[in-house]
Amino acid sequence: MSNLSLLLVEDEPNLGQTLRDYLRAKKFEVELAVNCAEARIKFKETTPAIVILDIGLPDGDGISLAREFRRDRKDCVLLFCTALNDPSLRLEGLELGAEDYITKPFELKELTLRLDRILKSRRVTMENPDEFRFGNLIFWPKRFEIQDALGNISPLGQKECAILELLLEKKNEVVARDLMIETIWGENSFPTNRTIDNYIVKLRKWADSDNQKSLQITSVRGIGYKLEVKG
Repeated sequence: MSNLSLLLVEDEPNLGQTLRDYLRAKKFEVELAVNCAEARIKFKETTPAIVILDIGLPDGDGISLAREFRRDRKDCVLLFCTALNDPSLRLEGLELGAEDYITKPFELKELTLRLDRILKSRRVTMENPDEFRFGNLIFWPKRFEIQDALGNISPLGQKECAILELLLEKKNEVVARDLMIETIWGENSFPTNRTIDNYIVKLRKWADSDNQKSLQITSVRGIGYKLEVKG
């Protein structure tokens, strides 16, 4: 890991400074914000590649702030770091397109491992082609966008993009949910089947917009999904 810009949004002074110093030692360029207002300013000034957000902030909440950041930047990696171990908040964060959700307290090594996995996934995305075409459908992995058969362009979250890339990598093969979780979320994360299914819904609507059926995402009961590509 080297010289990636990172915005840390954490209102607890000791933890914020400890994390900032630790991440700088790992060669990240770290800016620390202690509230939503400061985070908005630093997000625009530094255009960070990764944002680590606490959820409980003195002037707002990290989920809403992340939603703002996602509207401005589709390529920004979001990671929640919070003491709020609420399954509904975890689901909301992941459905927003967050890359990961880590619950306090945690070991600094755990954060390093998760960032390593995120960066590995990011490198894979950047090495992929700029564009995939399937009949009237288009997928731009580096832009985090898809275009349906009617010409409508929609943004993709980090997880949706990663799922589609994995399905494309293994096209015409069944991809187990367990493999999706291990590859995209990591071994220590436990998204529910519903979480994965919710991501698939948007991708399936995109694929089903093409009357030529050049690309279809089918369910394999009890196992996972298969992306079928003609030609």
